[in-house]
Amino acid sequence: MGSDTFYPEEAPVRAAEVAPFLMDRHLVTNRDFGRFVAETGYVTLAERAPDPALYPGILPERMVPGSIVFVQPAKDDKPFGPETWWNFKLGAHWRSPYGSDSGVTIPDDHPVVQIAFEDAAAYAHWAGKRLPTEEETEFAARGGFEGMDYAWGKALAPDGVEMANIWLRGFPYERNRPGPPYTSPVGSYPPNAYGLFDMIGNVWEWTSSDADAAPGPKSCCGADVKSLAPSHRKILKGGSHLCAPNYCRRYRPAAIWPQPIDTSTTHVGFRCAKSIETQP
Repeated sequence: MGSDTFYPEEAPVRAAEVAPFLMDRHLVTNRDFGRFVAETGYVTLAERAPDPALYPGILPERMVPGSIVFVQPAKDDKPFGPETWWNFKLGAHWRSPYGSDSGVTIPDDHPVVQIAFEDAAAYAHWAGKRLPTEEETEFAARGGFEGMDYAWGKALAPDGVEMANIWLRGFPYERNRPGPPYTSPVGSYPPNAYGLFDMIGNVWEWTSSDADAAPGPKSCCGADVKSLAPSHRKILKGGSHLCAPNYCRRYRPAAIWPQPIDTSTTHVGFRCAKSIETQP
C-alpha cells in the first residue's frame, strides 16, 4: 500500500496485511440512510446545534445546525484555495446537502453526504457491520492490481473511457458535467476487479483508522488540520468528485485525507465492511 510518487503522506510504499473481510459493493445511498433514520429516529451531527462546551469561543451565529457546502467560485474570486469554495450553510444536512434554501434535490440512488464520523459509525452498527480500516479500503480499491496508480490500472482514462466521477479539467471553475449535485448515482461507473463500485471518486469514504499523517500541501478538501490530535481525525480514502488532475490528484487507492471527525461536507460519504469469522 502507499505511493512514493504523488503526495508525501502516502509514502513510503509498504507491506500491510488484512484479515478476510466483506465490503459493500456500493456506497451507502440516501435511500439506505433514510431507512436507518426512519427506523431509529437518528439525528445527524449536522442537524444538531453545536454544544458550546465542546467548542470554546464559538461565535454565537455558528451555534446553529448546518454544515459545509462546496460552492463553485467565479474565476475572479481571490484568494485561490479551499476558503474560496467551501461555505458553512445553515440547514445543510444529509436531506438537503447544499442548504435548506438551495432548491437542490438529491436522488435516492446518490451516495449520502453531509455525514460526520459518528453518523457513519451509527449506521454501520445498525446494519450489523462496521467501518473499514484504511488498509482494508486500499486493498479493496486496488482490486488485486498491486503497484498501479489507479484502481483499474496504469492510465487515468484508458482508451478515453472515464472510470470514476472526478473533476476532469479546470477545477474549480470549469465542469464537464452540470451540478450541483456533483455526485453521481452509485454504480454509474465500471466496478473494479473485485466487483466494487465507486472505490475511487464520487465521494470520499470514512475509515475507522486514526489519521497520524499530515496532509500534503494542496487539496480541495479543506484547511490545514495538522493542529488536531490524531484521535480527532480519521482517514478518508478514495477521493471525490472534486479531485482533479490540475489541483488534487487524490483519485487513487493510495491517497488519504485526514478529516476531523466532527466535520461533514458535500463530498464525504461512506460504505461498510464486515469481518469474516474463520476457522482456526
